Amino acid sequence: MRFLLDAEQAEFGRTLDRLLGAADTPAVIRAWSSGDHGPGRALWERLGGTGVFALGVPEAFDGAGFLPVDLALSYVELGRHGVPGPVVETAAVARLLGCLPDVAKEWLPQIASGDAVVSLGVDSSYVLDADSADAVFVVSGDELRLASGGHGPLLPSADPARRLYAPADGGTLLARGPDVRDAAARAVDLASLLTAAQSLGVGLSLLHRTVEYVTQRTQFGVPIGSFQAVKHRLADALTGLEFARPLVFGAALSLAPGDIAAAKVAAGEASYAAARAALQLHGAIGYTQELDLSLWLRKARPLRDAWGAPAACRARVLAEGTGA
Repeated sequence: MRFLLDAEQAEFGRTLDRLLGAADTPAVIRAWSSGDHGPGRALWERLGGTGVFALGVPEAFDGAGFLPVDLALSYVELGRHGVPGPVVETAAVARLLGCLPDVAKEWLPQIASGDAVVSLGVDSSYVLDADSADAVFVVSGDELRLASGGHGPLLPSADPARRLYAPADGGTLLARGPDVRDAAARAVDLASLLTAAQSLGVGLSLLHRTVEYVTQRTQFGVPIGSFQAVKHRLADALTGLEFARPLVFGAALSLAPGDIAAAKVAAGEASYAAARAALQLHGAIGYTQELDLSLWLRKARPLRDAWGAPAACRARVLAEGTGA
């Protein structure tokens, strides 16, 4: 099967690329990491204006409908440019609430427009960006709650822009029952898919930055990119990313749990491999926080494990394949 984006989708991707390329996202990432959410919220509003968040919201709630391929395309660009914040979690909340229309009307229009930043925890000990989110939704078993104000202390993460907190106890019960569990499963699947798309974008950015560097850095009077060992390392990184790309978009088309798990493994591992290659080929400067490369290097491993660690995803692929 040959999968190609149509002309409208490709142009939307280019539009996002231009918008984010002009947004100085390294400065936004650094501000977000330090707890200054102003630049990130401003960028969030601009993304809302392009319709990114509306892509996961039903039309009945001022969205564009549920368009998973377009969402995946968007999140590749968000990963490529390192946009911080609970972008995956906001889309997952939209998916969750879209399956529970009785509790959707207050928040979905705000999510679609980009006016609301929300986060989500599903049977988890932490949620992302609870300090900056307008609302934190927590699913525990078959109960959906809107967490009360406040949160626990900031938890450690390899990526300082991933600000993890334990959600506050209690809160407002929004829904209970098997419908909540089913909706949460769909939300988790979407979160896994979009995290895979983010990982793919991060890996592509790391590879692009590394190719630029090895064509400029010289040794023995020639660019180090001309060395066969360097070419092989970059070719391996590119092969992994290009293998992951159709899996991500194929999973967006099918939304089959096994396909999503396979895409998550492939994109996460390919991005992490690109990060390792980037670090090695940049040499000592790859370790420096002042280099923008470090902002993407520190994303690859956490995204590989978020919303479905590799071992869990491989087990799911096997289970789906055997019908277990």
